[in-house]
Formats: sequence, structure tokens, C-alpha cells
Amino acid sequence: MDRTKPAIRDTARHTGTERRGAVVAALMLAMALAALDSTIVSTAVPQIVGDLGGFSVFSWLFSGYLLAVTVTLPVYGKLSDTFGRKPVLIAGASVFLLGSLLCGLAWNMGALIAFRIVQGLGGGALQGTVQTLAADLYPLEERPKIQAKLSTVWAVSAIAGPALGGILAAYADWRWIFLVNLPIGALALWLIVRHLHEAQRAARTRPRVDWAGALAVFACGGVLLTALVQGGVAWPWLSAPSLALFGTGLALIAVVVAVERRAAEPVIPGWVWRRRTIAAVNLALGALGLLMVAPTVFLPTYAQAVLGLAPVTAGFVLSVWTVSWPLSAALSQHVYRRIGFRDTAMLGIGAAALLLLAFPFLPYPGEAWQPALLMLLLGGALGLFQLPLIVGVQSTVGWAERGTTTASVLFCRQTGQTVGASVFGAVANGVLSARLGGVGDLDSITRGLGTGATTETTRRAIAAAVHTVYLGASCAAALAFAVLLCVAPRRFPVLKNTGD
Repeated sequence: MDRTKPAIRDTARHTGTERRGAVVAALMLAMALAALDSTIVSTAVPQIVGDLGGFSVFSWLFSGYLLAVTVTLPVYGKLSDTFGRKPVLIAGASVFLLGSLLCGLAWNMGALIAFRIVQGLGGGALQGTVQTLAADLYPLEERPKIQAKLSTVWAVSAIAGPALGGILAAYADWRWIFLVNLPIGALALWLIVRHLHEAQRAARTRPRVDWAGALAVFACGGVLLTALVQGGVAWPWLSAPSLALFGTGLALIAVVVAVERRAAEPVIPGWVWRRRTIAAVNLALGALGLLMVAPTVFLPTYAQAVLGLAPVTAGFVLSVWTVSWPLSAALSQHVYRRIGFRDTAMLGIGAAALLLLAFPFLPYPGEAWQPALLMLLLGGALGLFQLPLIVGVQSTVGWAERGTTTASVLFCRQTGQTVGASVFGAVANGVLSARLGGVGDLDSITRGLGTGATTETTRRAIAAAVHTVYLGASCAAALAFAVLLCVAPRRFPVLKNTGD
């Protein structure tokens, strides 16, 4: 094989079939670290707060991690295109494991939050680089196999995470929910180091890293996401802190644009938004992040307060979509091979819009099987929507642009979730305030669910608030449909050989 050809050869050719299985196992383990994180930590919050204190700021255990993951995704995407996937994945996994170790040694809530941010700095590399490597390892016709496996990891984590976190917190110590990452991550690292062999690249001038752009993107994303996460929670939306953060964020957007225009190798290159296919997928998956907030954040509260279910049963109502989503994703290849990536995704998101719109028409108070059935169908619809877009957009670019493209897609989805949590949280609180005469919000009501003191008036107010959120989520799905219809090309410009 001629290794002097000035092109980047397909990683799969250099890894080999026998080694590819070990690499896939490593990718699944690495993805499990990221997927388990939020679900396993959430169940141990009472024990953590009881040991370390800091109840007023414990939400930053999740917000800090989410912020760090989101703002680092574009940076890691560009670095993986510049230096290769392997060094970026090794570095990211190492940072994540260091953060996990430090979290297990935390002495107060402030230290734990800081170390969670360290975890997030590595988590961004795990999410983006694993998805990129999945496309490197498999040709287009085989790519649904690895994507279905990664989707299954998220599904299993959604179910196993809360149970594992509860068991460790109850029978061991909450610190083990972080320390358990160490052996899993160490095995993943060993497999990557030993079995992943990327293509040899031709000699070139020393790559120029856009560190100024990376810092600007990090600062801009951090400020704006903090404003969205904390607005209406830590301070009112129209308060001085909120306005100051949004103003600073807008100024930093101008800085990012100016820096990236001058950079030789920008972190967020302009072609990400100039190409119709990538821009459409970014916007569509941003809308996916937005609509996912309705079931993941608001359905458990609805199931407990309105349907009167226990927390475990309420979790089951939500978790059923983790069964249908990866199954639908695995089968989606049979659809998009016939009608194309765009039309398959439009079919999925169109069905999702109708299912979300049906939720407010469920009978009150109803039976648990009714929202569970909707969630089962919604998972199937979204599996038909998300996977064809990810596989399709990765197939329109070569190796040297795939990391940046994948990171931009994941960044938009994560940002959509953050925006959705803020917007829908404000909408839900507004409906509750109107129904309850200006008294109470969703957070205070959620904390009081365990007391069994929820009145009929409160239950109806919660039902109205969640119904309104689902209407908003159906609008987000309709927006994604419109974007694909009007912006995305009917046939994605797939490259015949995306390894070069």
C-alpha cells in the first residue's frame, strides 16, 4: 500500500476487521461513561447534599458539566480533524477520568462542582470523537450497525443509570458513582491505545491551531449557556445579572465572528453554515434538542403529580422510548436506502410532531399506559429522524472535515436542549403561576411531590403546564420538518469514498 499518497486514508483499512471489534467495544465503553453520567448522579443528590451541604447550588453539578461538554464540542471536533481522532479521544478520556477521580475525593460542594466541570471538559471529547470514529470505521452501508450499538448504549444507560446510582449511594458511598468510571475508562483507554491505528498522514507543514478562536468560542458559549441555565432560576430574567450575561454573550459573538474570519484554520469554519446539508441538519437537530426537553424534564413530574405514580414507575413511563429509539434507528437504513436521508428524517419528525401534539388530548387524569404508549411511539419516530441525519451528514464530507461536522451537529443538539430547558421552564412556570394565583413554581412543586400533599388544583395546574410544554415541543418538531423541507437538499451529496 502506498503510504506516501497525500490524502488521508480510511481509518477502517488501517485498523483491520479483527481489531475493529475491539475498537468498537472501546467506543461503546467510552460512550457509556458519558451516557451514564447524568442519570447515575441524579439519584445520589440527596446523599451528596446530606454529606457536603450546598443544597442551594447543587443544580450546578449538572449545569456545570453540561456547559463544559457543550462549549468544548466544536474545539474537539476541529482538533480531531487536525491531529487525528486517537490523540483527542485519549486526551479527552484522560481528562474525564481525572475529573471522576477528583469528584470522588471532593471535600465540599464547591470542589465537587469544579471537578464536575473538569469531567465535562473531557466529556466533550468523548461524545464528539466517538461519533466521528464510528463513521471512520464503517463505510456508509454498514454505518447503521455501529450507530445502533451506540444508541443502545444510551438506552441501557437511561435505564441502568438511576438503578446503579441508587444502589451505590444506598449500599456503598456516593463517591463510588464517580470512582466506578475509573476501571471502565481504563479498559476503554487500553483498547484504544492497543487496537486503534489511524491512517498515516503525509508530511505537511506544522498545523496551526486556532487557540484564540477556541478561547473565544469557549467564553461565548459559557456566558450564553450560563445565562440560559440560570435565568429564571438563580435570578429573574430581566434582572441585572441576566441582562449583563446576555449582553456580554452578544458582544462575544461578535468577537468569535471577527476572530474566526481571520483564522487560517478556524474552530468553527464558515462552510459549516454555508453548505445547505450541514446547515439544515444543524438546525433540525437543534430543534430535536429543544423538543426532547418536554418528555425528559416534564414527563416524570406529570407522571408523579397527575397520574399519582411512584418515582420508579414514573421513570418507567419515560424509559420505554429507550427501547423503541435504538430499534427504530437500527431499522432506519431500510427506509433511507429507498427514499433518502431527508425524506426518512421528515417522516420521523412528522410523526413525532403528531405524537407530541396528541399528548395534551390525553384524558385527565388518565392511565399510565397512555403516556407510555405515546413515548414508545415517539422513540420510534425520533430514531427514524436522528440517525439518518447523522449518517447522512457525515457521508457528505471527507475525513478531514468529519470531526468538525459531527461536532457542529452535536453542539446544536446540546444547545437546543439548554435553550429548551430555559424556555419551556419559563412557560411551565408561567402557566402554573396563572393557574395557582401567582403562588408556586415547578421546582417547588416537584420537591413537594414526595409528601403526598398535592391538591387537585395543583394537579390540574401541572397538567395544564405540561400540556402547554408539549404543544411547544410539537411546534419545535414542525420547525425541524420545515427546515428539512425548505433548506435540506432532497438528496444528500454523499461522497463515494468518505475515507479520503
